[in-house]
Amino acid sequence: CFECCIKCLGGVPYASLVATILCFSGVALFCGCGHVALTGTVSILETYFSKVTTDHAMLTDVIQLMQYIIYGIASFFFLYGIILLAEGFYTTSAVKELHSEFKTTICGRCISGMFVFLTYILGVAWLGVFGFSAVPVFLFYNMWSTCNAMKSPMANITNIDSFCVDVRQYGIIPWNATPGKACGSTLGNLCASNEFYLSYHLYIVACAGAGATVIALLIYMMATTYNFAVLKFKSREDCCTKF
Repeated sequence: CFECCIKCLGGVPYASLVATILCFSGVALFCGCGHVALTGTVSILETYFSKVTTDHAMLTDVIQLMQYIIYGIASFFFLYGIILLAEGFYTTSAVKELHSEFKTTICGRCISGMFVFLTYILGVAWLGVFGFSAVPVFLFYNMWSTCNAMKSPMANITNIDSFCVDVRQYGIIPWNATPGKACGSTLGNLCASNEFYLSYHLYIVACAGAGATVIALLIYMMATTYNFAVLKFKSREDCCTKF
């Protein structure tokens, strides 16, 4: 029984298992926090920066589309992570030869090669997602810095109305949007709102989740590439030893 347990533990793809846990956690943080943060962004925009609905109608449609994409990303990576974990169990058992009757097949090697290629593509794509998720963090950080500058003791000497946050300069809303910027007491209300700080921190967590997903995909790349290389080597070895 002890030897059987040791054999079973030896067949566990620990790299794929760690990558799956990290991938699920990262995608969950990115999708969940990103969805709530986008909703908060629309509310902040409508309350402080754009009073006319038509001025931010396109941005609202884009945010809604991104939220639907988030649903698809969460569903896809949930299934893809399970498939990669199952493929990790399959290839690890093959590599470690836990079953003496195991034989590599062309179909199995093609499937493993397909997962290697697809994981590389997803890894490159998630690098872009990680970079894109850092953009709202940068925008909210600038707003947060302005809020801190307005609350500093030196701000009492100058005019409070001189502190402004203009989101039109980032291309979020058009230049003819009303009012387009928040100054003075309006900015103070924005800085004091829980919605602003909640959205800011959620964007940070979503960015961290995207980074964790990138690391998970890198681990998947190494594991799938190694297993595919060993399976390919074993198939050559089988061909060379046939009489």
